[in-house]
Amino acid sequence: MLLINDKIIAIEDHLDVSITGVDMEEMDGHGKIAVPGFIDSHFHLLGGGGENGFHNRTPEVQLSQLTTAGVTTVVGVLGTDSVGRDDMALLSKVRGLETEGISTYMYVGSYRLPVNTITDSVIKDIMAIDKVIGIGEIAIADHRNGAPTLAEFSHAAADARVGGLLAGKAGVTNIHVGPGKARLSFIRQALEETDIPVSNFYPTHCERDQELLDEAIAFAKAGGIFDITGSENPDQTYELDGSIPFRQCLKQVIDEGLAPDCITMTSDGQGSLPIFDENNNFVQMGVGSSKSLLVGVQESVQKENIPLEIALRAITSTPAKLLKFSNKGHLQAGFDADLVLLDEKDLSIDSAIAKGETMVQNGQAVKWGTFEKS
Repeated sequence: MLLINDKIIAIEDHLDVSITGVDMEEMDGHGKIAVPGFIDSHFHLLGGGGENGFHNRTPEVQLSQLTTAGVTTVVGVLGTDSVGRDDMALLSKVRGLETEGISTYMYVGSYRLPVNTITDSVIKDIMAIDKVIGIGEIAIADHRNGAPTLAEFSHAAADARVGGLLAGKAGVTNIHVGPGKARLSFIRQALEETDIPVSNFYPTHCERDQELLDEAIAFAKAGGIFDITGSENPDQTYELDGSIPFRQCLKQVIDEGLAPDCITMTSDGQGSLPIFDENNNFVQMGVGSSKSLLVGVQESVQKENIPLEIALRAITSTPAKLLKFSNKGHLQAGFDADLVLLDEKDLSIDSAIAKGETMVQNGQAVKWGTFEKS
C-alpha cells in the first residue's frame, strides 16, 4: 500500500517505489491486518456531565486518547449541558483536533429544542460552517430534554435536511434516545406525519433494553440506520443497567436477515454515562471512551463468530456512507490515508495512521496533542 501525503495512492500485490530526494517511511505489516481508520460519530470532545453538580463535569479529550483507540475521524456533540459548554467552544475544539492531525466534524445543538445555533439558523450553520454536518444530539424519551413537541422535533429535523441538501452534506439529526417508555415514537410519528425521509434520523443509545432494540430493528427494516453505544466492559454494563452488548445487537440484526449496514457503533466518548433510579435520581457516573469501539469489534468476532469485515462496518464504511464522508471508510486508492494495523492474533491495535501521518506505533502514541505529555 502506497500513501502519499494524505491519500492512498495504490494497493497492489507488489509495489516497487524508488523516489530520490523524497523522505519515505516504510512500515512492516507482517502479522498485521490493515483496516480503515475508525470513525467515532458520537463523541463529547469538550467533555460532558454536570448532572450531579459541577464537580461531575468530565474533561476534554486529548488527541492520543482517540488515536490509540484507532479513531482517525470523530464527530463532536454536546449533550445535556449547552450552557457551561456551547457550540462555538465545540467548533474550536473540532478545529484544534483537526490541526493536530485527525479528521473532525460536529453536530450543532444539544439535548434541547429549539436548537441553539452558531449563526441565526440550523440551515445557515450547515451551509456556512464546514465542520457542521447536522444537528444533535437531540434528546427524546428522556426527562432532561425540555419536553419538546413533535412539531418542534420535526421542524428541526426538516431544517437539518434542507441544510444538508443545500450544502451537499448529510444533514442528519443525531438523536439521543433516553430510557423513557416513548422510545422511538417521536421518530415514527415524524415519519408518518411529515415527508422527512428515514435516512435523516440517526438514533443512538439503542442498546438500552430489548424493547428499544426491537424498535430500532423495526426502524432499520424501514430503511433507517441506528446506533449502539459501545462499552469497554459490555458484560458488566449489561449487569449494571441492562444495556445489550454491541456483539449481541449486531447478531440480532444479522439473524433478522438485515444487511449489517443498518447498524453503527459509537463510544459516547468523554461523555458522562449517568445512571438514574426509578425516580430519576442520580445514582452514579461513568465516562465513555473510544476504546469501546475495538472491544465491540473484537467480541463480535471472538464471541459471536461474526467475520471481522462485517463487524468493522459499524465503525468504518457504514458511518462514512451515512454521514457522506465520501473518501473514508474503505482502504481504496484515492481515499484518505486513514488506516489501522491490527494484530492478527488478538485484533489489538499495533499502529494507526491518520491523513498519512503515523499517530500510533507498536501500540503507543508517537504523535501527541499540543498540551499532552509525551
